[in-house]
Amino acid sequence: MKGLELARAYYEQCGKPMLEEQFPELTDRIAVGLFGSGSECYGFDDAVSRDHDFEPGFCIFLPGEDVIDENTSFRLERAYARLPKEFEGCYRSLLTPVGGRRHGVFRAADYFKERCGSADGRLDLGQWLTTPQYVLSELTNGEIFSDPLGLVTTVRERLNAMPEAVLLKRLAGNLLLMNQAGQYNYARCLKRGEKAAAQLAANEFVNATLQTVFLLNRVYLPYYKWAFRALRSLPLLSETAEALELLLEKGNDETDSALKNTAVEDVCRRVVKELLAQGFSGSDDPDLEKQASLVNRKITDPEVRNLDILSAV
Repeated sequence: MKGLELARAYYEQCGKPMLEEQFPELTDRIAVGLFGSGSECYGFDDAVSRDHDFEPGFCIFLPGEDVIDENTSFRLERAYARLPKEFEGCYRSLLTPVGGRRHGVFRAADYFKERCGSADGRLDLGQWLTTPQYVLSELTNGEIFSDPLGLVTTVRERLNAMPEAVLLKRLAGNLLLMNQAGQYNYARCLKRGEKAAAQLAANEFVNATLQTVFLLNRVYLPYYKWAFRALRSLPLLSETAEALELLLEKGNDETDSALKNTAVEDVCRRVVKELLAQGFSGSDDPDLEKQASLVNRKITDPEVRNLDILSAV
């Protein structure tokens, strides 16, 4: 059983009856679900995932103290703690995982404020430009099992709607990084005999390309260890995974570097084709520095357009 399935089953068979029996007055005021940083929240969990931080559990989100007071919150936390310690052959851990607890009772406003700086999902321009994609990904993945008032669902919908101007600014910046790292610095480092620096350039190209591809799909890029797993499932440009893997895995001798240069050219060509298809560029020029400038010009908000092109990366 996958982690999200386990969480839903644990809620339906254990959590929901507890809430209905002990807190019937709260069931239409709270939200229940599971999302966040665990592999199970993406559906990526497997046998390896069970060696740490894998357990039956879910999150209960509460409104403010004006609706549900601290005493009720405390009783709810105690009731959650008394739920079965074993379910479907999986055991709840007594230790809090690195990064904080992932299950239990939370104030919805505090939960979102701590992670993205906004209690209600309304980000200002600075927050949109600087909040990492993986943070937004973790706040919008997983599943909501119950949310009658939209307590959490509404916030997640806001966070999942990156403004077009911000998307274009992030896209322009990452296109420029792709150009600098892959189309320019990789070869120059090799000419100087700096193979380690060349590999760093290749790595930077891969990172910027991942950002770019996910932006073109309008999907948030998850934490790095899930990036390639998520990339392969995208509807657009998922085929770039093979070339990006080559850039990370191959060496930098004469033969491998030739393969890498070809891979960079191929990825850039595919990205430019998609920029054209989405109307972000009117040119098929393979030079991504020029493409970055063209994308930046598409930003209609003058405040965002006039920011440094790298302000969102």
